[in-house]
Amino acid sequence: MKKPPVMARAVERGLSPFRGKRAAHLLPRARLGGPMPWVIAIMVALTVLAAGGGLALANLVERAGGDLAGGATVQIVDANRETRAAQAQAAVAVLSDDPAVASVSLLPDDQVEKLLEPWLGAGASDENLPLPSLIDLRFREEASEALIEGLRSKLARVAPSARIDAQSTWLAPVLRALSTLRWMSLGLVLLLAFTGAAAVWLAARNALGTNRDTIEIVHLLGGNDDQIARIFQRSILLDGIAGGALGLVLGSGAVLLMGAQFAALDSGLVAGGGLGTTDWIILATVPLFAVAIAVYTARMTVLSSLGRML
Repeated sequence: MKKPPVMARAVERGLSPFRGKRAAHLLPRARLGGPMPWVIAIMVALTVLAAGGGLALANLVERAGGDLAGGATVQIVDANRETRAAQAQAAVAVLSDDPAVASVSLLPDDQVEKLLEPWLGAGASDENLPLPSLIDLRFREEASEALIEGLRSKLARVAPSARIDAQSTWLAPVLRALSTLRWMSLGLVLLLAFTGAAAVWLAARNALGTNRDTIEIVHLLGGNDDQIARIFQRSILLDGIAGGALGLVLGSGAVLLMGAQFAALDSGLVAGGGLGTTDWIILATVPLFAVAIAVYTARMTVLSSLGRML
């Protein structure tokens, strides 16, 4: 019986060393010609997008929480414009004298109108609808319930229409929702890693079945399981590098596109969710982890299957 060309070359040249290009000929397949590089590229792109979203949410929650922890808002709600203005000035004077307050800022009426425009529409003014006076406070330390209650008591004496609320209190549900989305992004990254490993496992099992006769002959000629496993490792390594690089480019492009869309909102809260240098370095390591997982999965799959095959 005539030996297959691959095995004929192996017999003529010997099985040692059984690696490199000579060993790779046992799995003749053009790079990017099979589905595995594209599968890895898709998985890496989705992972980069999910990880980028998770990192952006983590930055947003951290920065927003830090900014809001030391701030409060005072509203002077009174239908009479003169009374409201007098109480606002009195409240600013009391708050400025408090040692726990770092800064006090009374927002101009036009800025209050601009803040309320998304809800009340353009053209809302004090003549049509009484608008509250807003005072922004920054504390020297985190706003505690005792501090807020103390300021509330002081304001009640000079500005009966004043209401004070810690910014961290009324935005707490939003921050909790964002934190939940961050953990969901992490879960999605882990799910994608598991799915990628499963795809490599199926590809390795399929390759083993396709090349079963060749592998049996290699065993008869003295090749061991570790040598055969290295053939599959090298094949999946090249596929992983090609697919990982392509996936990183696609995923990074999607992250940049989403970042540009959110930046166009021109919102201070959303602006806190930008990615820094460290975040981009983390995203750049995603293909490395994907290749490592693919190579390890391929090796363990091949060794486990060969142990049951022979």
